[in-house]
Amino acid sequence: MKEFATVEWQRAQRTLASGKQLVQTDPDSAASRAYYAAFHSLTALFALRGQTFSRHPAIRAAMHRELVKTGQWEEKQGRAYDFLMDLRETGDYGGLTQVTTDNAQTAIEKAEAFLEAVKQTCPELQE
Repeated sequence: MKEFATVEWQRAQRTLASGKQLVQTDPDSAASRAYYAAFHSLTALFALRGQTFSRHPAIRAAMHRELVKTGQWEEKQGRAYDFLMDLRETGDYGGLTQVTTDNAQTAIEKAEAFLEAVKQTCPELQE
């Protein structure tokens, strides 16, 4: 699981870097990349705990149950993940509704803070 966690952590970092490049030119994709950066980092965290999930709602529920509700993480981390998940839905499936540049920038900032929270929780994840 350690190797899988490392690969997921690296994927999270690359995905975040890609999202940063897209904020001004493609906010929808930037928001999607921000969410996936958080998703892959959370996948890495749970992999280090011997847990894997096959569905996005399942990993979200686990985060709230095992990290936020236990007090390991502040509620703002849970709200950040929820924001990113919702914004990705808009970016990927929003039809006429699109992600604004401001919301894409906010998503990147929330994703950066989320990855920092994962790193604080799992210092064994190396950059």
